[in-house]
Amino acid sequence: MERRIEILKDILGHYGRSNDEYLFKCPHCNHHKRKFSINLDKNVFKCWVCDYHGRSIRRVVRRFGNFKNRQAWDETEDRVDINQFYDLFSEEKEEEAEQFVDLPKEFISLANGNNSHASRIPLRYLQGRGITQRDILQWKIGYCPTGKFGGRIIVPSFSMSGRANYFIARSYKKGGYRYMNPEASRDIVFNQLYLDFDEDLTIVEGVFDAIIAGPNAVPILGSTLNEDSALFQEIVTNDTPVYIALDRDAKKKENRLIEKFLEYGIEIYKIDTTAYDDVGAMPKANFLHLKKKATLINSDNYLLYRTLSSL
Repeated sequence: MERRIEILKDILGHYGRSNDEYLFKCPHCNHHKRKFSINLDKNVFKCWVCDYHGRSIRRVVRRFGNFKNRQAWDETEDRVDINQFYDLFSEEKEEEAEQFVDLPKEFISLANGNNSHASRIPLRYLQGRGITQRDILQWKIGYCPTGKFGGRIIVPSFSMSGRANYFIARSYKKGGYRYMNPEASRDIVFNQLYLDFDEDLTIVEGVFDAIIAGPNAVPILGSTLNEDSALFQEIVTNDTPVYIALDRDAKKKENRLIEKFLEYGIEIYKIDTTAYDDVGAMPKANFLHLKKKATLINSDNYLLYRTLSSL
């Protein structure tokens, strides 16, 4: 306990004490009073000014401390520092060129506000899924009225360079295949341009799930993340806290992903979505409510979680 206090003091400065809580100045909002409360016994923190809070003090150490602080903190938790895994990502292999794709030539944006009469049907489909004009603008959503992807909503993905590297094509008409993928690899970080790996990241199955999940959500496009996948490596390299909200029928995939993240010491939370077939079927407010109630999964409680989830 004393060692942890010394580490926090080195990062946050002098502190006060109120019962079981240690009071520091908040590193997030820099308020001049000591309103940043840390409870070591409960492993939680909260700023009473800006409401910056969390259920793992290590997040504070990771974000605001230096390497020595993180290393010292991990020693108090018997953790293996994430940098020791870096070699797994450093094996010599051919450097792959960044993937780019062209959007369909028939693509019409729905984000510019100048929608034609023909756009009413795709807009009605999106509205029926709880997707707002703000979502359309944020995700740069459009549609194709004709062509190979005719009758489909198009949700593009943008790489860090700002160029399209993939897109989802979802039918808004009855009949036929619901999805049609471009001829490109799915091993990308979907919409990486708009993601912040220093903040909580929500992992979901599909792009419409990600839209409902709100900011900083990423779809895995039905794939299983492994150590070689771009998204997995980005999360581990940045030590990003992760919320998992996969579809109700993806328990095995979800458990494998949780186990793998735990191996790498990732802070991980499970959102209970069992009341719905998938996240995309939820009202946004319901999802945010469930996210606030998410369960912190660690090596101590994972076995119990897995047992209960299989009942």
